[in-house]
Amino acid sequence: MDESIADGVERRLPTDEAHELLALTRDIVRREIAPGAAEEEAAGTFPRELFALLSRSGLLGLPYDPEYGGGGQPYEVYLQVLEELAAARLTVGLGVSVHSLSCHALARYGTEEQRAAHLPAMLGGGLLGAYCLSEPSAGSDAAALRTRAVREASEGAGEGGGDWVIDGTKAWITHGGIADFCTVLARTGGPGARGITAFLVPGDAPGLTAAPPERKMGMKGSPTAQLHFDGVRVPDARRLGAEGQGFAIALDALDSGRLGIAACAVGLAQAALDVAVSYARERRQFGRPIADFQGLRFLLADMATRIEAGRALYLEAARLRDEGRAFGRCAAMAKLFCTDAAMQVTTDAVQVLGGYGYTADFPVERYLREAKMLQIVEGTNQIQRVVIARHLVGPESR
Repeated sequence: MDESIADGVERRLPTDEAHELLALTRDIVRREIAPGAAEEEAAGTFPRELFALLSRSGLLGLPYDPEYGGGGQPYEVYLQVLEELAAARLTVGLGVSVHSLSCHALARYGTEEQRAAHLPAMLGGGLLGAYCLSEPSAGSDAAALRTRAVREASEGAGEGGGDWVIDGTKAWITHGGIADFCTVLARTGGPGARGITAFLVPGDAPGLTAAPPERKMGMKGSPTAQLHFDGVRVPDARRLGAEGQGFAIALDALDSGRLGIAACAVGLAQAALDVAVSYARERRQFGRPIADFQGLRFLLADMATRIEAGRALYLEAARLRDEGRAFGRCAAMAKLFCTDAAMQVTTDAVQVLGGYGYTADFPVERYLREAKMLQIVEGTNQIQRVVIARHLVGPESR
């Protein structure tokens, strides 16, 4: 990764420990992530051993309670770590964000016994998580999900005992087929949002299988697959929160997850800008560097401005969250703005490089393909506009 990512971005961090964490992240980026990123993405290689290193280094549980193996860091710090990781390789940054999202339901809504039993391994024990909300027929309309969990009473079990049996299909699952655990939203009651419950399901549970990974435009190193639940048995001790609370749990997690996507988008855009600036300084036409031409200078200036604005917006949302204040509207704005900015910046980076930008010899064509995905995941940008508008003028009339 270009030095300007690691050293040229001015960071406002709250503590010395936070500065040390960012220095550790940048060291791992330089040594372990950046050198093989292009080749591994082209080959579709998922860096599972790298995630084990991140786990050992304490970077997979940064925003969670140290009592359970987390880093105890505010979102303001966690998101800046994500940005650095995504700038080096989006598969890594997004993977950490999804893993954190997968831990959210247990960390926030689990019982003390559940957290003690499972969180340490999830946060620092080398495990990798998946978040299972979307389905083939329930994407933006997530409350319409059909995967069903039915309680089967066991002999001698009191009220609330027995196993749940899950049947259905989840779609667009990051880490599908390789995750060690899944946070699964399933229907336990009637139609609509109030009939959904959350469960923590082991990745190797009998009856849980993965379809072949999707063939995607970008992010080829990050497996995305459907997961099929065929009579998957889950004890009631792995139910997270109350019955019927699952959709509220999911929405709460997504508010935080959107900030992760926003930070990843800013990191990707920063990486594209760095390549464009370096190329513009070195490429000569008409006897001088193309960075001398005003049209190109203005393009670079606009790219940099979008990145700084996006960074400021996601950090403002993070600080609201850290202060315990309402941040959902700001999170939706950050996801919307930062991912749209990443799409524009990566498009402009390809233009700066001209014909070279359209080849795989330079990383900007990969950045462009990856940026498109960020406008879709964890709520399309059209859904973000719906969320923002509801905060402004209330729900739609029926």
